[in-house]
Amino acid sequence: MTDPRESADGARPGDGPAPAPGGRAAARAAARRAGRRSSRRGRRKPVSRLRRVLRTTAICTAVTVVVAAGAGAWFYEHLNGNIHSVSLSDGANGDVGGKEKADAFGRTPINILVIGSDGRNNATDCKLGGGCGSATSTSGRNADVEMVVHVSADRSNATVMSIPRDTITTVPACKNPDTGAATPGYRGMINSALAYGPACQVATVHQLTGIPIDHFVMLDFSGVVKMSDAVGGVSVCVSDDVYDTYSHLKLAKGRHTLKGEAALEFVRSRHGFGDGSDLGRTYAQHTFLSAMIRKFKSAGTLTNPAAVYRLADAATKALTVDTGLGSVNRLIGLANDLDKVPSKRLIFTTMQTGPDPTDPNRVVVGKGATELFATIADDQPLTTADGAKTKPSGAATSAAPSPTVPAAQITVRVQNGTGIGGRATAIAAALTAKGFAPGTSAGNAPAPAASTTLTYGPSQKDQAQTVARALGLPAAHLKQGAVAGLTLVIGADWRTGSAFPGGTAAATPADTKAAVSNAHAQTADQGSSCAQVSHFKTVSVGGVPMTPSQAYAVSTKKKDSAP
Repeated sequence: MTDPRESADGARPGDGPAPAPGGRAAARAAARRAGRRSSRRGRRKPVSRLRRVLRTTAICTAVTVVVAAGAGAWFYEHLNGNIHSVSLSDGANGDVGGKEKADAFGRTPINILVIGSDGRNNATDCKLGGGCGSATSTSGRNADVEMVVHVSADRSNATVMSIPRDTITTVPACKNPDTGAATPGYRGMINSALAYGPACQVATVHQLTGIPIDHFVMLDFSGVVKMSDAVGGVSVCVSDDVYDTYSHLKLAKGRHTLKGEAALEFVRSRHGFGDGSDLGRTYAQHTFLSAMIRKFKSAGTLTNPAAVYRLADAATKALTVDTGLGSVNRLIGLANDLDKVPSKRLIFTTMQTGPDPTDPNRVVVGKGATELFATIADDQPLTTADGAKTKPSGAATSAAPSPTVPAAQITVRVQNGTGIGGRATAIAAALTAKGFAPGTSAGNAPAPAASTTLTYGPSQKDQAQTVARALGLPAAHLKQGAVAGLTLVIGADWRTGSAFPGGTAAATPADTKAAVSNAHAQTADQGSSCAQVSHFKTVSVGGVPMTPSQAYAVSTKKKDSAP
């Protein structure tokens, strides 16, 4: 601000007369005035440049935000568009998989049926699956991989139970809404139910195990290839040289990173591992999935945007899911729930089996399986906080566990005391579907019954407990009689359904030690374990039966599946 005492030329009163124009004094005054003007211009110039920079930055930032938002929206819509979803109630009369029950805090477990389809319904799957030689080879599909994935209500632990595809069970009445194919129900291999749609496969597994199934996830041959490539390969170990001449898997002893078709050959191999049956294949699949889970959880996989995009894009393209999982948000929610479970508390098991009395090439539900089913249905953990397998819990820990009798050895007389037609038939069918003896029968009770009772003969309490656990029947409904045999009278307190109302929580806790016995249990953190190559002559080369290791040794011209 200008001093009011200053004159127009900048001199102050009392400074004396102004210097005459010209001379050194005038030159100095002119220089001072020019300096002040130059200084003022110099101070304004950086401010103007800063404003231009800020304006440019703001415009670029705004454009970046708009582009990023547009890309995010495109990415979200793109992934949603990839997902193929199917209703679990299509053609199957409502909730075919049952309903989960909440715990004391209102939390519910998650049970998902993972299905690996052998369908050859497109050119890619035909090539990967070994060709489509005829019209019948593309007319249907089987669930050659079936795993029940259970995540506990508190998300602290999880169980993955494989069901061998060779299991014989009762397939319920179903209709495929896509093809119109229908069945009134039959007894056959469990994997055949997929021909009548994913909902039928879910209904069949639920009927066999009594485990509520909330969701399903299905992928085909090409889906396995896409997923293994998306994660950059999966590291697995084989105990010996192996060549499965059927799945074409050929690996030298040791550790390998499997991608693409090599990964598919590994998870499809049933002649290379174990005893050469489908049981051996489930064991190898657990090794593969454990390694994939460790890869997901490893540093870098889920923090790399490019890797996340490849994985998300591959997953949504590869999977068919139920409508309850049919959006990116729901799949992300499921992934978050699974990610909460530590690897040491995620246990892989295989349903215990026994030989089918009518066919040596097939299996039925075996000893311990009903206990395994019950632990999952009752949300009981099979690992402790440190990752060790659990010991018997609940009532089973206070005394020696009662002997477990295989369901296949138990025959039940089911009698209807409700006055509602068909109740005994429905429960008898549910029992045989769970693997109980085919001699299980249905009929009417001598008189109406207000409550349900299961009467057992002398020394048959263990059999009665197996039946009670399969049906969710509380121990208070069991009583000993004087006559041999088991008689289940359905009372007025059980008017609908194949599981006793509210009975699961009240039923005696399953023996978790029996549940993992002979179930080939292993946790996902066991990274050093190798898939055990079969020592049986399960393959052949030139018509000569050989072990997979012998086949590897003589097939020198066959290229290995992975280095």
